[in-house]
Amino acid sequence: MIRTTRTLSRMKFSRPEARSWRCPPAPTGVRDFHAGLPGYAPTPLTALPALAAELGIGRLFVKDESSRLGLPAFKALGASWAVHRVLERHSGQVTLTTATDGNHGRAVARMARLRGQHAHVFVPHTVPEPAIEAIRAENAQVTVVEGTYDDAVARAAEADGVLVQDMGWPGYEEVPAWIVEGYGTLCHEIDEQLDSEPDLVVVPVGVGSFAQAVITHYRGRDSRTRLLAVEPDSAACVLESLKAGELRTVPTGDTIMAGLNCGTPSATSWPYLLNGLDAAVAISESECTKAMQDLHAQNVHSGPCGAAPLAGLRAIRADFGQLDTVVLISTEGRP
Repeated sequence: MIRTTRTLSRMKFSRPEARSWRCPPAPTGVRDFHAGLPGYAPTPLTALPALAAELGIGRLFVKDESSRLGLPAFKALGASWAVHRVLERHSGQVTLTTATDGNHGRAVARMARLRGQHAHVFVPHTVPEPAIEAIRAENAQVTVVEGTYDDAVARAAEADGVLVQDMGWPGYEEVPAWIVEGYGTLCHEIDEQLDSEPDLVVVPVGVGSFAQAVITHYRGRDSRTRLLAVEPDSAACVLESLKAGELRTVPTGDTIMAGLNCGTPSATSWPYLLNGLDAAVAISESECTKAMQDLHAQNVHSGPCGAAPLAGLRAIRADFGQLDTVVLISTEGRP
């Protein structure tokens, strides 16, 4: 049963039977690959007792991805594994191409530089200049596209080189699957850092590839954990697709949650999103800003995308009843 509800201007979605859906488990070996990389260490799982009390939760934790393999976001997990797999098939010099709202492109550029390869990164014009300069600092060529994230993806797919994109579509499925596999290391770390499974994990969503990794982790085994996806209300492509029961593209506008500013869900992630999410909610700029300030007050320096899960949990808390253990995944540090 699918339930969609509009409260004031908010849309939210729930699928009570999601926990009974199963998918194949993720392949093994990726965690060992990451453990062998220079600078690898599990990121912190930080308790937030004051916010837990506010929300009426037994224990609230945040998985803090503000420093991951030398970069300020979790994206290095997917990019490192995908670049490794791509370069297993290509000898000599190649150019790795990708589109990004910021962190994924920087991660691909970093991995290309470390492997002695070139990178060409396409960004929509809404990406802030500091994020563009951070990508250029990895010795990557950057092309600013006068259009949306979807337009940047189209340009990257047409460019000369080997595409390393964290979004799939018919005919382009293998590399996005590798990126999803790479993200799974984060979930394995949570397993090791908690003494029991969480009741709820809250995930920020752009095109849905990271959410696919989290869904695969919990739905690839018997698990009682529920999963909540959070998006900006100006770019709620997954929520609108869930509501329609099919992939939808939505117009996007400016948002402080730049990494979530995506208009079309990944086609390869869509079956997981449709079947495996317990709930989804869209949040406003002001809700995200408040969540970011409150996390900073707890010495967790999340960026806007990383703070979105707290805002989403606050917005939909009443729908979940008793919660003993909740994990918020803060996917990026403060810009």
